[in-house]
Amino acid sequence: MGLIKQLKTKYRTLAIVGMAKNAGKTTALNSLLEEAFDEGLTLAVTSTGRDGESTDVVSGGDKPKVYLFTDTIVSVPEKLYDLAETGLEILQRTEYRTAVGNVLICRVADSGYVQIAGPGSVREHQKLCEDMLDYGVDMVLIDGAIDRKSIAAPETSDAIILATGAVISRSLKVVVEETVHIVSLYQSPTLEDEEAIAALAKERREGFCLALIDDENQLDVMPVRTSLGAGALLDEAIGEHTKYVYIDGALTESVIAGIHPKKFQTTTFVLPDPTRIFIGATKWQQLLKKGFRIRVLRNIKVAAVTVNPFSPSGYAFDPAGLKQSIEEALDGIPVFDVRMGGFESYE
Repeated sequence: MGLIKQLKTKYRTLAIVGMAKNAGKTTALNSLLEEAFDEGLTLAVTSTGRDGESTDVVSGGDKPKVYLFTDTIVSVPEKLYDLAETGLEILQRTEYRTAVGNVLICRVADSGYVQIAGPGSVREHQKLCEDMLDYGVDMVLIDGAIDRKSIAAPETSDAIILATGAVISRSLKVVVEETVHIVSLYQSPTLEDEEAIAALAKERREGFCLALIDDENQLDVMPVRTSLGAGALLDEAIGEHTKYVYIDGALTESVIAGIHPKKFQTTTFVLPDPTRIFIGATKWQQLLKKGFRIRVLRNIKVAAVTVNPFSPSGYAFDPAGLKQSIEEALDGIPVFDVRMGGFESYE
């Protein structure tokens, strides 16, 4: 049984997220689309940015186009509709806006290349996916635009496929470490304290960025609009009765740097989801050794990891070696090389 058929039994929506540009995200998307066609499945496809163009609008370099098979449901903004290299039947005109016009939900009339795009907000993307599922597709694939890791947020998709590869570093060791780091963050443990969860749920309706929760589950909202630069304020506010620090913004090295390490021993930091963490692998391991603890309200399911052994800079890893190294480092998560062998394992 192919990967897409296995995933179809578990998930309705699946986001493909690249760790960096040229990690193989679009190649993974095309491979999944081809496999779905071979399996007789009908997919819907959307994107958090714009994808499918032959030339990167930022770098000017070549990029793989997106090939969609007949009967695929796809989101295409109005200004990209005429750029499709095949026929598209408009099923629905939506109110979801993009920089290139409102989104059209279309059916591919004949297999061919299509430029796809979708709304930028998580909420609208969630609604768009529900609209596309209403057309009877087996699954919605979300092509995550580069530097938009928020599309991995659990509100958007049921799970993600993470694309990694040689573009991350010339060092195989670094590629493995950074990939494991991201997967580990996405699988961060969830907060199980029901009283604290209830306190947050009650107050989050008001909208705030930082809050302290004491050992009696009383909430103290901090008078700030952003977590950036709030490390010193948090350090002053965290006391002996502080149980949790809730951050509804970015958790960065600068935020952590302002807090005395001794306070890591008695306080747990809570985030809405792991996409708010912006700390590298090395620094993260140092923090964990100091007793730093993190919980999230919702974590992210990593359904699979794809690897691309080639870098556009001209260097490459041994494909089998890269795949094996990632597999050994990730316990129980399927790893596939979409450049060298589709979704077939090396034997």
